[in-house]
Amino acid sequence: MIREDDLREAIAECEGSKHPTASTCLKLAAYYTILNHKTEVPQRGYSYASEPEIQYSTSEFSQLVQKRGIQNCFPIIDEAMSALLMVNPQLYNNIIRKLSEV
Repeated sequence: MIREDDLREAIAECEGSKHPTASTCLKLAAYYTILNHKTEVPQRGYSYASEPEIQYSTSEFSQLVQKRGIQNCFPIIDEAMSALLMVNPQLYNNIIRKLSEV
């Protein structure tokens, strides 16, 4: 089992890199994702609401999400967004702004 101290140590090592590579950024995003999931409090309760209708476009990305299911794709998208925050914060913030306006 991964300990929180080990994660924080790995994060500090990545953040301390003077010349981070894409690999370093991806590792850092993965470490933060794992850390965030370890510290989340599970939600309890039930929802009887039906899933919302999703309008898929014809893009390759949209078709893959439709085929695989959003519940299976979300962890990958979440990890990619964490990496994007490290690599291109302006693009990340624009996406977050657009999602907030939906």
